[in-house]
Amino acid sequence: MPYLIETFDKPGHQDVRKGARAAHLEFLERNKAKLLACGAKLADDGTDLGGGIYIVDVDSRAEAEALIAEDPFTAVDLFERVNITRWRKAYLDGKNFL
Repeated sequence: MPYLIETFDKPGHQDVRKGARAAHLEFLERNKAKLLACGAKLADDGTDLGGGIYIVDVDSRAEAEALIAEDPFTAVDLFERVNITRWRKAYLDGKNFL
């Protein structure tokens, strides 16, 4: 079942994000089978807003929680907060799943 994980970086932690980015991208590659979509949140001018969104296909909230706990960004204490919400997949890649 899909879950939306939204992360919010601590203010002033852009250097922490940059320092852990390579490990974070490796983590995403290792877990790509669980990722329906993910990416950083950006301002209209393309600058980083400090946080991201992951839409993951896992069996439970506990698995979604475990996944974000394993993210290198969590290990470096980047996040101010993380919201995990069950998500209904209605449309994805132009396909109707209702």
